[in-house]
Amino acid sequence: MGDSTKHDPAKAAAITYDVGKDVAPRVTASGKGMIAERIIALAREHGVPLHEDPTLVEMLVKLDLGDSIPYELYQAVAEVLAFIYRIERRAKEGLL
Repeated sequence: MGDSTKHDPAKAAAITYDVGKDVAPRVTASGKGMIAERIIALAREHGVPLHEDPTLVEMLVKLDLGDSIPYELYQAVAEVLAFIYRIERRAKEGLL
């Protein structure tokens, strides 16, 4: 017999933040299923750090592309950006 357990489709969102241009980070890509898998594959292909946070991604995929993240998500997104900064710093120092 096959596995009858349903699996939720993958979800992914990409954000960007240009200090000189953006008021807040904004959503540049989001999707579910095959689109999410493609976003993840492209990120890996281009060396973009990935961070898994199911609760945050659930909220981000509900936003329209180009939308700034709402104030309520600032803390969570700040933690992700700090994570990415640490990874990039370690890579530059040759620690990764």
